[in-house]
Amino acid sequence: MEHITSPAAQVIISLIPIVGIFIGGTVIFFALLWIHHENKQKIKAGEKSKSNFNYKAATLLAGLLLTGIGGMLSIFFVLFAGITPSLLGGLIPLTIGVCLLLFYRLYDWNNEPRTTDN
Repeated sequence: MEHITSPAAQVIISLIPIVGIFIGGTVIFFALLWIHHENKQKIKAGEKSKSNFNYKAATLLAGLLLTGIGGMLSIFFVLFAGITPSLLGGLIPLTIGVCLLLFYRLYDWNNEPRTTDN
């Protein structure tokens, strides 16, 4: 016996990802708006400080994570599905990760421009 879902249930199930993306986008928007207003108030108060973001560590971390995830997904998809279009789900992060690791290795980190505050 086949189990057929009702059309109302299909509509509700199809709305779940849409609502999730909308809520996530709303949260990100208000987080960015909050940071923007906070930075404006710091500038008005004269407390503007230079951001110390370590691009070298972020590039290495992102490259290692994406390479590992992409490699594992590629192996999984090849073993269970063979060479199919679903293999792109592993090859895309693998390629991005390898490119980030190459960027980390090839970029001349010693000659970065330095900013000075007056």
